[in-house]
Amino acid sequence: MINRIIAYAGATEPAAARDFYVRLLGLEEAMTDPVLTLRSPDNPAAQVIVLPDGDTPAPSFGVDVGDPAAVDAIHDAARRAGRRIVYPLTDEPWGVRRFFVEDPGGTVVNVLAHLPVRPPR
Repeated sequence: MINRIIAYAGATEPAAARDFYVRLLGLEEAMTDPVLTLRSPDNPAAQVIVLPDGDTPAPSFGVDVGDPAAVDAIHDAARRAGRRIVYPLTDEPWGVRRFFVEDPGGTVVNVLAHLPVRPPR
């Protein structure tokens, strides 16, 4: 199941990008580290992630598949199909499980799902 598709934008000046998306388009900040994530106040699933200049490899867009197990299954299927894995399967410290895969046309896609929230110790 696909929960959402997330657009990515590059930025040589993150402050200018924030200003553009917030002041002009009315998005709000959802996260600032490790990347700037902006979302619609009316539909939080509608997001733009601003990637810092030189972020390598930079995906063109992200596909949130809703469940970390689905990320694993898609990763296994991509490997079996001989697809190029551009960024390895990783649990990121900000709470997503993801990997980047190249589609047949060379577009890099971030396949991700949020990890379950663990209660503090």
